[in-house]
Amino acid sequence: MPVAASNVTPLPMRPARPTFEFDGVRVDKLESALITMELADSVEGMARAELVFGNWGGGDTPGFQHFDRKTIEFGKPVKVKLGDDLLFEGKISAITADFADGAPPTIGVLIEDRLQDLRMTRRTRSFERQSIVDVARKIASDHGLTPKIDLQGASQLCIAQVNQSDLALLHDLARREDALLWVQGSELHLARLRPADKVELRWAGSLREFHVEADLAGQRTAIVASGWNVADKKVASHKATDGAVSGETGSNDGGATILKSAFGERVDTIAHALPRDDAEARAVAEASFRHMARRFVTGDGVAESKAAIRVGATLALTGLGKLFDGDYRATAVTHRFDQAMGMRSEFRCERAGLGTP
Repeated sequence: MPVAASNVTPLPMRPARPTFEFDGVRVDKLESALITMELADSVEGMARAELVFGNWGGGDTPGFQHFDRKTIEFGKPVKVKLGDDLLFEGKISAITADFADGAPPTIGVLIEDRLQDLRMTRRTRSFERQSIVDVARKIASDHGLTPKIDLQGASQLCIAQVNQSDLALLHDLARREDALLWVQGSELHLARLRPADKVELRWAGSLREFHVEADLAGQRTAIVASGWNVADKKVASHKATDGAVSGETGSNDGGATILKSAFGERVDTIAHALPRDDAEARAVAEASFRHMARRFVTGDGVAESKAAIRVGATLALTGLGKLFDGDYRATAVTHRFDQAMGMRSEFRCERAGLGTP
């Protein structure tokens, strides 16, 4: 008897294992030998990868399989993909080996993205009457990177780099401007938002696990940045309140609003920024307030692996109830693989508002 045709569209097959390209060449032998993988990235760090492979075999070449330094070699570029989607790219900076009791030996590689160049370059110098944009362009040029900057920064009298790495300097300046820093191929990016797709995840479906906290301990009802302009002999000051983040909270209740209602006014002062005028004080105060406010609601989750789950992505989480349903920003992402659990994506996320019942 013929079987009736189904009207259900089959779901696309999800890749079960990552693939690798070493110096542009896909290496099947390493893919089949993969034991564990960890690809990690965060908003305040640099992307890195750790891959561990089995290193013992028989046949035509018995014994150790990957000690010839032809494929696994320092400085060699590596790309990690999930299907056709790129998960990570960088260069090998370390090679490891483990020789366990009663188990086959393994070989591992540690890989860092192009921000490694900035991390390993420490300098003492100054930039006079320049902005974060000027500094980023100079550092990009120093390292052979193409600057891609979507940011306006005010010029400062002097930016000092004192025995500090290029990476640490840019992160410090980016934090002051409420901006993000990352590399993509040979491009150095600096922007307030990291362009990314919205990823929909539902608990008990593509969202496997989730832990979330709404915590007032780090919240304040206002943040004041103040300084002194020596030349003009004027005070520079600005008080940032929840208006600085109202565009992100929407109809939700922000941490400052709940804190004021539950405990009263709690005002903090930034003493180290030393703005020279009111405009700079406002930029510092509002950037600091947004940085704080976004950490009111924070979550840690595990989801089915998707390349779109990456730092800066908007995660639309559902199935969590009225308080915690909604959009979150991914601040750290780790794609993992092991032989017991296969592929999954672990993430940290945050948002400035708590849902109303």
